[in-house]
Amino acid sequence: QVYLVESGGGLVQPGGSLRLSCAASGRIFSINSMGWYRQAPGKQRELVAVISSGGSTTYADSVEGRFTISRDNAKKMVYLQMNSLKPEDTAVYYCNVKGLDSWREPFGSWGQGTQVTVSS
Repeated sequence: QVYLVESGGGLVQPGGSLRLSCAASGRIFSINSMGWYRQAPGKQRELVAVISSGGSTTYADSVEGRFTISRDNAKKMVYLQMNSLKPEDTAVYYCNVKGLDSWREPFGSWGQGTQVTVSS
């Protein structure tokens, strides 16, 4: 079993900043990609940002230049620094981690989600 615990969501005014964190634990042999997705009410879950094991990053067009994804391999953590937040960034944000478990089997795990609300 692989467990993900997210933190850092909350209420922020437009133009403000938040930093999300996600910690992975459990029977992990190696981690490949780590990413953040979000789901707004009535919409499908969408990719926000992903970072590979080598540090390559990919961002949704809507967050490019405002959000920064990073990871700490030793701590098995991924972060999402969100700046210049807009009301349309309001959503539940989910952490996603892919890798190999202790039995060298591929896994893909989701966190429980953390609410981000951007409102004045």
